[in-house]
Amino acid sequence: MSASWSVMRFLYFRHKIKYFKSRRHHICFNPNAYRSIQCGIRHSSYTASLSRLLNKNDNFELASVQLPRAGRCANSVITDKRGPASVTHRQSRSFHFSQTTQDSSKKTKVNKPSREKDVVTYDVKTPKGEKKDTNCPLPTGYSPLYVEAAWYDWWVKEGFFKPDTRGSDISDPFVICLPPPNVTGNLHLGHALTNSIQDAIVRWHRMKGETTLWVPGCDHAGIATQVVVEKKLWREKQLTRHDLGREHFIEEIWKWKNEKGEVIYDQMKKLGSSLDWERAKFTLDEPMNKAVTEAFVQLHDAGLIYRSDRLVHWCCHLKSTISDIEVENMELSGRTLLDVPGYQDKVEFGLLHSFAYPVEGSDEEVVVATTRLETMLGDTAVCVHPEDDRFSHLHGKFVTHPFEDRRLPIIQDEFVDKSYGTGAVKLTPAHDHKDYDVGRKHGLPMVTILADDGRLTNVSAEFQGMKRFEAREALIQSLSQKGLFRGTCENPMVLPLCSRSHDVIEPRLKEQWFVSCKEMAQQALEAVRSGELEIHPAMYQSDWYNWLGDIRDWCVSRQLWWGHRIPAYLAKTEVDNRGQWVCAESEASARTKAAQLMDCPPGEIVLQQDEDVLDTWFSSALFPFAVFGWPDKTDSLCKFYPTSLLETGHDILFFWVARMVMLGQKLTGELPFKQVLLHGTLRDAHGRKMSKSLGNVVDPVDIIRGISLDGLQKQLLESNLSKAEIKKAMEGQRSDYPEGIPECGTDALRFTLCSYNFKAQEINMDVTHVKSYRHFCNKIWQAFKFVTMNLGENFQPRSNFKIQEEGNKVDQWIVSRLCHMVQSCDQSFRSHDLHWVTKSLHQFWYMDLCNVYLESVKPVLWDLDSPHRDVVNQTLWLCVNTALRATSPFMPFLTEELYQRLPRSPESLSRSICIAPYPEPSEYPWRNLVSESEMDTVLQIVNKSLSIKKEFNIGKMRPQCFVQITEHNCDLHELEHYRDVISTLSRCDNTQFVESRSDIPDGCVANIVNQHYTVHLLLKNLLNPDVEKTRLQKRLEKVIASLEKVTASQEKRGSKTSPDIQQRYMDKALAYRKEIGEIQATLKTLDKFR
Repeated sequence: MSASWSVMRFLYFRHKIKYFKSRRHHICFNPNAYRSIQCGIRHSSYTASLSRLLNKNDNFELASVQLPRAGRCANSVITDKRGPASVTHRQSRSFHFSQTTQDSSKKTKVNKPSREKDVVTYDVKTPKGEKKDTNCPLPTGYSPLYVEAAWYDWWVKEGFFKPDTRGSDISDPFVICLPPPNVTGNLHLGHALTNSIQDAIVRWHRMKGETTLWVPGCDHAGIATQVVVEKKLWREKQLTRHDLGREHFIEEIWKWKNEKGEVIYDQMKKLGSSLDWERAKFTLDEPMNKAVTEAFVQLHDAGLIYRSDRLVHWCCHLKSTISDIEVENMELSGRTLLDVPGYQDKVEFGLLHSFAYPVEGSDEEVVVATTRLETMLGDTAVCVHPEDDRFSHLHGKFVTHPFEDRRLPIIQDEFVDKSYGTGAVKLTPAHDHKDYDVGRKHGLPMVTILADDGRLTNVSAEFQGMKRFEAREALIQSLSQKGLFRGTCENPMVLPLCSRSHDVIEPRLKEQWFVSCKEMAQQALEAVRSGELEIHPAMYQSDWYNWLGDIRDWCVSRQLWWGHRIPAYLAKTEVDNRGQWVCAESEASARTKAAQLMDCPPGEIVLQQDEDVLDTWFSSALFPFAVFGWPDKTDSLCKFYPTSLLETGHDILFFWVARMVMLGQKLTGELPFKQVLLHGTLRDAHGRKMSKSLGNVVDPVDIIRGISLDGLQKQLLESNLSKAEIKKAMEGQRSDYPEGIPECGTDALRFTLCSYNFKAQEINMDVTHVKSYRHFCNKIWQAFKFVTMNLGENFQPRSNFKIQEEGNKVDQWIVSRLCHMVQSCDQSFRSHDLHWVTKSLHQFWYMDLCNVYLESVKPVLWDLDSPHRDVVNQTLWLCVNTALRATSPFMPFLTEELYQRLPRSPESLSRSICIAPYPEPSEYPWRNLVSESEMDTVLQIVNKSLSIKKEFNIGKMRPQCFVQITEHNCDLHELEHYRDVISTLSRCDNTQFVESRSDIPDGCVANIVNQHYTVHLLLKNLLNPDVEKTRLQKRLEKVIASLEKVTASQEKRGSKTSPDIQQRYMDKALAYRKEIGEIQATLKTLDKFR
């Protein structure tokens, strides 16, 4: 049947005859299909081209060709020599529709075949790493599974992602490190955004011929990973980490890491990330351990790391300090009940409790208020403003504590707001950040009342050992009994929560290791001020100055088992039992240091290593140079450090970026990168933060491959979420993805993510946008198939092709648009405005090439004898070759699949599109603004013509078109070259340019194009006014009913609805009113045709 299919392809692609049924030795075509699309193909050309094709297929012969009459189709009978059956083919020919009429009430129903949407896969046996077979025919439509098969392994095996260091000049390589994702689980869309942005930039630099390196990694994520594994251990075995012990618990985490780490890397590969996998680093690998230990010891020896008893963020549930970034602030408007780990009942927050402190030696009292009543057991002073006259007589006096044997001094400080509350403030320096600063300033004692687990300690027996929030209720009762409680009222507040455990954070004094940041922060500030380090978008520079200018020392101790154990040892002797801390690379080195410090023999030293581990951000801050072998002077460190660019989310500008800059400058003497590029926070289509409990966290692989709603909800059931969270998340999924998520493919996902302006602070991601770009992928696919089918197997691109000399107006226009696309892409890539690059690519592929140029040149391509055919083919090859390379950084799989099938000469194409040269503006000097301006006018004429046809429901008919020149200064012949283009694109029978209104026949409908042109379509005898009027009246009634319904709903809901919903109602009503006006205008026009 190969010959049969050749004939079918000819009939469909050359003459738009649609195949609808096929049997052995018998092919039938719908003889009426696409009649309106034909564009005046000469009958002799049609016969000759059909005969030429059939001569190549011995099984067929051309039996007869019957010339058409006006209003009819040409008939061609093709007989199959192998059997009695025949192929009947009708070819539409240009004719005047004025000879026929249409009764829109009589529509011929065309039976179309029912197509099952089978998933097309690549089934050719290809060993891993071998090149994909591109000799097999392309599937009918774009299939992500087919396209994405086999390519990635081949890219990796061929070494396309490695830096090309064979050349002598690698003085300015482009190097970037992927922010290492946490090993806690699968990647989410936020990671996909990061990968897509960085890979597009990396591929662009690689295609520009630069030595390019993108380094992958994975972060051990101390707290997050330990929490996940602890939950898993309890859920599966009802064991805690203490039941297992430190060594066995760490073994369990390594099992988790080995499982999840591979999943994460596999997801990155599915995303097409062009990473150099041989350089992948896990932050607990031995080389990273060496770097972390060396960095800690160097900073300690330089006096920049010290141990101190200071205030930290404490999570009672984790029994550990946590970093600032792991604190989530919840805003409460008033009384709120919340679940807190370790409590069966919900706990009240958002309340302000007032109580009185008796003034010593008098009947007076000082009333204070607090949202954390339990902390009053640790109060050590009462503070008033020095200029507050209400308390001036109490300066220097004391109040007595009702439960503790303590006198609390009444001190004065300007930090007190006289107008807030009673004007007096209780001070708990050991459990509040502001109180801590005031306490240090005034030399107040620091009384710690919370143990590691959140129970009260160092308090009177009445409250000793109580849970902190149970003590709150007990204190209200005890204060009331003593006559000191003054009441409770609602109070808006911000409640700090642990992002990992959702426990309420407690400020707490703890002896920990701290990094002194002032000196390093000043160097980091100066780097940005001087322009040595660039931060984009520039709006984040002010945040950089504010945060580093007021930086606090960084607590790096964590009370965990999973992480880099702090290389600090408490050295004791029989003489010095209190001991001294020493920091060293090993225990042996620590013993030697301690012996020198304590002036005793090493054998007398007893060492105990600190049980704590380092903050994960400490090891992450070393990543840009540790991955290249620091502290050793490796070849990679010399070649690739400092890196070129850091791209990451703006939310970790301080917690990661600033710390990398500070430690990089201090430990290596250089900035770790030259530029910082920040992207916004990815949110869902409703603008909500991505959260597992909302059900809007989506695995990018689920978008790539598609997943049902049941599949999504099964993932929730297998997660670590609580039952309440799972229920809430399932409701969210049912609302957002009632039909699940369709298969969209990697290229569509990447292109979608890069199409957003990622420099904005927030990015609302809608999965339906990915589906839309999947259709765009299919558009490219179909365009490529059409172009290569017309190029033929023997086509060769000409190196001496001169478009300016050989091409006509339309050819010159498309090449000018190609030049514009290349220039726009280059400019926007340089400024990292990827959304403008994707917009330029979409505009060229979808509008310029497919919707305009390909449609315009179809008559030339269908005419095999046209002398202009080679010019069109050369132009198409130039456009497709260039556009594929320009699109490749965003759609690597699709472009590779098509690029490998593009006809080529030995010097015209590269081995892979990954290393093909990216289009350079200097290579495309054919921009023609005059041609583009003329074509803009042509397209306006076409759109106005199509608008008339749509308005009168005659889309399939081909009326005559008259373009009237309404401006006397316009040249009548200015657009003559575009006559056929206008006829083709507007699907009109004939286009004429006229100067006078008298040259336009009666029965035309006009539409003003601009001040220079008006288009007229001859509709007389093409439509039945009565039938059209009936149809429009029915439509008008429906639209009026819809408008009334929307208006009634709007009035009923009134101001109760949100502004967004109100605006939606207004937009709908406006659209309905506009449609009503258009229908009424059309009804008036129809009276002309009676």
